Amino acid sequence: MTSADDASATASSPMNIIEHSDEEITEFAHPMWSDLIKSSNEGDYGKFTRKFSYNLVFGLNEVEVGNQFVKSELTRSLSEDWDFLGIIRRGEHVTVLYRVRSTKRQGEWLGRMVLGYEEGEVRIFGASIF
Repeated sequence: MTSADDASATASSPMNIIEHSDEEITEFAHPMWSDLIKSSNEGDYGKFTRKFSYNLVFGLNEVEVGNQFVKSELTRSLSEDWDFLGIIRRGEHVTVLYRVRSTKRQGEWLGRMVLGYEEGEVRIFGASIF
């Protein structure tokens, strides 16, 4: 098999995200997290869900999420200055953990973003702040 065949086989075969190194995961996770924070602060539901997996979008209660953007002071005042805490691997997904602060409320929250592959692309399978 030539190197071109190797590249083709790799591109066509599904990849398990847990096989990536921490550095590789953070290279795509951090920009995705920053986009979530920014779109949450802006109340932009379309941008917020843009990288969500099909099943996550399909299962969301859009009215409830819309109300969250309108009514939640925390989700509209997330500091763009967050701290990366670590990665947990499980099955075909990784959970990327962040320390999050608010620009209007005192304290710290745990941010969680679950990533995996869907149709060859890294997608968000869960995101929350506790």
